[in-house]
Amino acid sequence: MEGLFLPLLLMLVVAIPLVMGTRKQKRMMAQQQELQNSLAPGDRVMTTSGLYATVADASDETTIDLEIADGVVTTWLRQAVREKINPVADDEPASDEEGDTALVEDSTVAEADEKETEAAKGPQVAPPLEHGKK
Repeated sequence: MEGLFLPLLLMLVVAIPLVMGTRKQKRMMAQQQELQNSLAPGDRVMTTSGLYATVADASDETTIDLEIADGVVTTWLRQAVREKINPVADDEPASDEEGDTALVEDSTVAEADEKETEAAKGPQVAPPLEHGKK
């Protein structure tokens, strides 16, 4: 009996991580399948290659149309979609007081004027759109 204890213990030490790893992999595959099935037009997504886009058409079972810029629609395999992205919310504070509202409107006008003068200078680099990274 003592001769079987060590090999049995070694088999358990090897088998438990294998079983746990398999369960985790199955769970991840199920989550990815659920994500791909839940895609709808208008959703913001990131592909496995890091491209941010908006879902334009998700009616096909194997492919999905992604709009990467205004009027530019490309066709991708559904498996290329890595995750849904929540749009970044503007950090402007909402205010009900009229004095604060006027201040926000004045600053918005000033920002618009500043952007117009910057646009006249030459080409500009677009800021990042996703994940709220600053």
